Amino acid sequence: MKIFIPQDMASVAVGADRVAVAVEMEARARNIPVTIVRNGSRGLFWLEPLVEVATASGRIGYGPVNADDVASLFEQRFFDGGPHPKCIGPVEQIPFLAKQTRFTFARAGVIDPLSLDDYRRHGGYQGLEAALSIGPTAIVAAVKDSGLRGRGGAGFPTGIKWETVARTPSARKYIVCNADEGDSGTFADRLIMEADPFMLIEGMTIAGIAVGATKGYVYVRSEYPFAIRVMEQAIDTARRAGMLGNAISGSTHAFDIEVRVGAGAYVCGEETSLLESLEGKRGQVRAKPPLPAIKGLFGQPTVINNTISLASVPFILAEGAQRYAEIGYGRSRGTMPVQLAGNVKHGGLFECAFGVTLGELINDIGGGTASGRPVRAVQAGGPLGAYFPPALFDTPYDYEAFAKRDGLIGHGGLVVFDDTADMAKLARFAMEFCAHESCGKCTPCRIGATRGVEVFDKMIAGIDRDKNLALVRDLCETMKFGSLCALGGFTPYPVLSALNHFPEDFAAPPLPLAAE
Repeated sequence: MKIFIPQDMASVAVGADRVAVAVEMEARARNIPVTIVRNGSRGLFWLEPLVEVATASGRIGYGPVNADDVASLFEQRFFDGGPHPKCIGPVEQIPFLAKQTRFTFARAGVIDPLSLDDYRRHGGYQGLEAALSIGPTAIVAAVKDSGLRGRGGAGFPTGIKWETVARTPSARKYIVCNADEGDSGTFADRLIMEADPFMLIEGMTIAGIAVGATKGYVYVRSEYPFAIRVMEQAIDTARRAGMLGNAISGSTHAFDIEVRVGAGAYVCGEETSLLESLEGKRGQVRAKPPLPAIKGLFGQPTVINNTISLASVPFILAEGAQRYAEIGYGRSRGTMPVQLAGNVKHGGLFECAFGVTLGELINDIGGGTASGRPVRAVQAGGPLGAYFPPALFDTPYDYEAFAKRDGLIGHGGLVVFDDTADMAKLARFAMEFCAHESCGKCTPCRIGATRGVEVFDKMIAGIDRDKNLALVRDLCETMKFGSLCALGGFTPYPVLSALNHFPEDFAAPPLPLAAE
């Protein structure tokens, strides 16, 4: 009898470890032999801890389960798929999961994350086998043909970046995975590392072969202790199995990976700040050019990609570039792991093809607000993303479509707010966040954000409201076009979207009525 109980950070936070202990103790007390597999989450966070049991008719889910439910689950023979108030039936048929197109997250929550055998049984390392058979030039061509773009926010074509590094002569090259997932409402990187770490290892290995790099680094934020532990264990397992090291899978290619932990700076999500941090320096933005693809880590040509970008590569090599490119919308090809968070009924990760509308994601997939109140705004793209009102919910989920409406897809996070949200305070927070996280290298970001907070405080207090509103817009213009990196350059997006779509929150408060 095989029982799956997740051990990712989100599930453990709501009691998954306690459930696992309770299941083990109850099984022992009843003399029932069970095998507990600590899998990763499938990303259906409102159902966590989601306990699954393997039956002849497939995996049956129960959730959300707490330790107090375990005795009754055994009484109802849940290990055979028996009925129970917490039973949600076959997991694959849950609408939230059944509607997805899972290319990158196909194994998340299905396998034992640290079992290399389990990974292989579910198609793992087929991409690497294909890569070794076709060689570096064809690998780069496949990634280009797939239309894969950077999933970290910029949306730059991944294949072009790889091609640049491959063509740059150097005795030493690097692959850097940017897993410094700092955007609010995002968790796709964490879920990959905790639920399917070998896929990231495989993707980085393929990248190394493609461009001639022999060393890779996974830069993980310190707030992800579970992901760090799982990645380190998976890398050690892959190395001992000959999938990392001097002769990858018996080939002539060498590649190894090391995990590096960040110190909590949001700006280190920017690629050049990340490289500075990896080199042991203060995380500050570098001026470009030169690009990291030409002169990156330790001055050498470097591929620096987001976790999801690299994790998408094994599918492309295994299934073919055309299989990935045939779905999507416009220039946005393949799938995107959309992360629903905030005041939303069904929060979690939803992988789908580009082109679904924002309204479908929030209302149909997410189920609207958790509070039951009307949706007022959705922030797309992290703390530096624009606020979209329901009037713009017909926007297709696509890089160019969002850009036309002054928005960003970013890392795929969507944070939902109901009609109690104060948009003036949320706009102020954007400036406050930038002031706190700025590396201090450029004046528009360092000084502009601080001045922005001061101006917002005056407006909220009712001081020279019209004059200060004009000043905020002028300040946003300066930051947008004068900042050295996206931290200062994107801070105007939430500020201006709040001003443009919710002007009533910036109007002067009504005067108090005179006493009778």
